[in-house]
Amino acid sequence: MSDDTIRLVTIGRIIRRRWRLLTVLAVVGALVGYGTSLLFPPRYTTSASVLLPGAWEERELLTQSEIATSSVVVDRAAAALDWSGVSGRELRDQVNAKASDGNIIKISGTADTPERAQRLSDQVAQQYVTFAARIAGDNTDPEATAGPEALRKMVMQTSRRITDLAEAADPGQTVESVQGRTELEKLRTTLQEAMDKLDQADPATNKANMVVMGPSARPTGEAPPTRMQLIVGGALLFFLVSVIGHLTAARVSRRLRTEPEIAAALGSALLGTVDVPGERPAHRPEDSALRPRIRRLLGLDIRWDVPTPQTSGDEASRQIRYRRVCARLRDQLPAPRRLLIVVADGDEIARRAAGQLVAEAGSDLLLRVVGVSVTQPMVPDRDNESGALVVLSAGSWTAGELAGIAEACADAKHEVVGIVLAGTVWTRPTRSAGRPRDAATPALAVGNDARGGSG
Repeated sequence: MSDDTIRLVTIGRIIRRRWRLLTVLAVVGALVGYGTSLLFPPRYTTSASVLLPGAWEERELLTQSEIATSSVVVDRAAAALDWSGVSGRELRDQVNAKASDGNIIKISGTADTPERAQRLSDQVAQQYVTFAARIAGDNTDPEATAGPEALRKMVMQTSRRITDLAEAADPGQTVESVQGRTELEKLRTTLQEAMDKLDQADPATNKANMVVMGPSARPTGEAPPTRMQLIVGGALLFFLVSVIGHLTAARVSRRLRTEPEIAAALGSALLGTVDVPGERPAHRPEDSALRPRIRRLLGLDIRWDVPTPQTSGDEASRQIRYRRVCARLRDQLPAPRRLLIVVADGDEIARRAAGQLVAEAGSDLLLRVVGVSVTQPMVPDRDNESGALVVLSAGSWTAGELAGIAEACADAKHEVVGIVLAGTVWTRPTRSAGRPRDAATPALAVGNDARGGSG
């Protein structure tokens, strides 16, 4: 699988063959999420809106957002709330402000109860409006303060002068006097309108008119992440990590899967492939320890990274493959035809295939099966055997392990005369003649029974 593209069928195979393990890990992840939720108490968030009338640029709105969460505003809110053991420094992490469309500053407060969250956001909004109004009212620049005030005095003096000129004009009803008084009234009206516009355009006036748009709403639900979100997130995280771990382990695996790779590692030729009916590994007496039981319970005793076994034909067609391998051995070996069958310990499929080969060999081909540890391979010394036949299943061993078996054979003076690959297949249930239909026994239950008479 190291060179194969990860497909959905691969992920489906992981879920199908490792569903017990994935379920246990998902439950563990849910428990971890639940434990995390106990460490972090529930939080509630609500927000209060402050309207800024007038024209504001984007950078000015960002500045106002920073002012709303400044230490001065938050410290004043903390002093007004007077919560036991809660300082302005702690509240600063629980307050947030951002500018939205329509010149509105939304001030959010987060607390451990809905009531405290509501009071916090309302109090910070009120303190922000008060502080902003104070900033707008306090101007320490003498020139900036004297300029508008001097202009107002000048407008008042000019208005009084216009009144004096209008009274001193010819009270007669001549056309010139009427036009002069009319022009003076227009001039006074224009000055008054200009002064009104100046007052409206004063930034201090706009900033002093900030308004809190009602109290904040009391939150009805927890702020994310909630306890349920942590539980579901933990279960999903552990599930995904488990699947990714399976895929990563398969991609970095060095187990040989193709026939040329296996033949090159053992330094011999492939004599054929045989089929072994698929069945769950038998429970041996030495497997009564806790660890093997846990592996069986979680389904770890079944390989997931091998393709789904294909459906084979009947028993006769499978025996033909074994007979053909035995025929090739008879043609290749000199008399007496004695051979050592080497099977790696733990390769259950190869062990069953070797037993079937012994049963099919007959009297003119004497085969002896020996198990070899792949960690410390040791093969019996050569007696009167003509060589060694290695039987193994694909995708079970690395090149180094197979090379160790080949070296062990060479040390014992055994020449590796060939390789037989064993693969798992599904068999159809069969019925014996004269038996009822419901008494049929599936061929999957057949193990290494005595079938030597057919060879």
